[in-house]
Amino acid sequence: MNRLCALFFALILPTLQACAPVVVAGAAGGAAAGDTRSGDVLLSDQIIESQGADTLYRDPGVARRIHINITSYNEVVLLTGEALSTTLRQQAVDTIRHMDRVRRVHNEVRVADLTGFQSRTRDSWITSKIKGRMLAAEGFPSGRIKVVTEAGSVFLMGLVSKEIGTQAAEIARRVDDVKRVVKLFEYP
Repeated sequence: MNRLCALFFALILPTLQACAPVVVAGAAGGAAAGDTRSGDVLLSDQIIESQGADTLYRDPGVARRIHINITSYNEVVLLTGEALSTTLRQQAVDTIRHMDRVRRVHNEVRVADLTGFQSRTRDSWITSKIKGRMLAAEGFPSGRIKVVTEAGSVFLMGLVSKEIGTQAAEIARRVDDVKRVVKLFEYP
């Protein structure tokens, strides 16, 4: 029953973008179940994500010209999305890179027109399908893998063995509409 509930939330929560408090509470609870990060690092990751977004989107003029997602896992940050210029993209990277506790930044922000609702919904659906397949895989530690999809590119983060990282990438590659899979794992 717990696996069925987890599968339901993995499929449904990413589509509830307007319900941020629900998503954050659900994500934090789900992450703790199989996550090997300490409580301090979990909190640090959440702070990096929220303070980073607050800083990037503080200026309404800039906010209208970027769509940048900030994902932190073990204080390693992945930036995805779009910026309308290389200057805006670099400002975002520099801002996040200089935040407290950020150890590394992976810049995957594209200089392009900002994506629309349909593209973002498709990416959420891809992420949900990958998470669902990971949950369904017998003995697979899905709680230790963070899945982010942007423009059909799937980014995988976590603290896992190389074997688990390879298995996660293979699960992601088998999902329809995935254009590429990028492993950003840390191998303990």
